[in-house]
Amino acid sequence: MTTTTPRRLAALSVTVLLLAVGAGGVGGTARADDPPGATSNGGPPPVIDAHSPALMLPDGATLAPAKVLDIKQIVEEEGGEQRREDTNVDVTFALQAEVLFPKDSAKLSPAATARIAAIAAEINKQASRRVRVFGFTDDLGTYEHGLRLSKERADAVQQELAKNLDPGTTFDIRGYSEDYPIADNSTEEGRKKNRRVEVSFPRTSGG
Repeated sequence: MTTTTPRRLAALSVTVLLLAVGAGGVGGTARADDPPGATSNGGPPPVIDAHSPALMLPDGATLAPAKVLDIKQIVEEEGGEQRREDTNVDVTFALQAEVLFPKDSAKLSPAATARIAAIAAEINKQASRRVRVFGFTDDLGTYEHGLRLSKERADAVQQELAKNLDPGTTFDIRGYSEDYPIADNSTEEGRKKNRRVEVSFPRTSGG
């Protein structure tokens, strides 16, 4: 049996700062692909000189205290089949449907087992006992069909994950159909990215 090790792109780290200006501050905007209820507990933000001319504040405007919303690291396989996002709060794996299921099916392919087992190992490493499994489709077909298929796919991944996790693990399983796309549905490349299952769990250890 031949084992293939996926090539990975260099990780990208992004720091997002929340800056409020005067009474009409700029608030944080939730990303569409964030798991519902996800929160961010950023560490101390960098020091910002409120009097720096580079900020180009209007006359009389002042800065509210800066707050780090999130620090994210993204590692994606070269083909985009799997993406891992790490923040200071949680870990999210996004798997394209094509690497898990046959077309328009919720039956796991033979290759899916190893990928899901690797995610389960990371969940165990983080000692997480609450896991979210969300399914998504593209916008082809009816919305109702997408709801059913995305939920069935999320269920299938959850059942496979559970084989390798603590029996006390709590799961939140949802199907979102074409809601929360992460790419343009007008192209096949974008639709492929939108057909996915996301597995996310809290970061509870230093691993």
